[in-house]
Amino acid sequence: MSKCPRCQQASSNKKDNPHRPFCSEKCKLIDFGSWANEENVISRPVKSEDFYED
Repeated sequence: MSKCPRCQQASSNKKDNPHRPFCSEKCKLIDFGSWANEENVISRPVKSEDFYED
């Protein structure tokens, strides 16, 4: 179990949770709305190196 990034309640990261990493569809949609309203933004341009681990 982990914590929902939106409400901090217990959330399952297993494949049977269609809302992962969120605990519910409600938290998933609230988070999506924050991105759509540009309340959340990526702080810098994404570079190809960001996808590789050292």
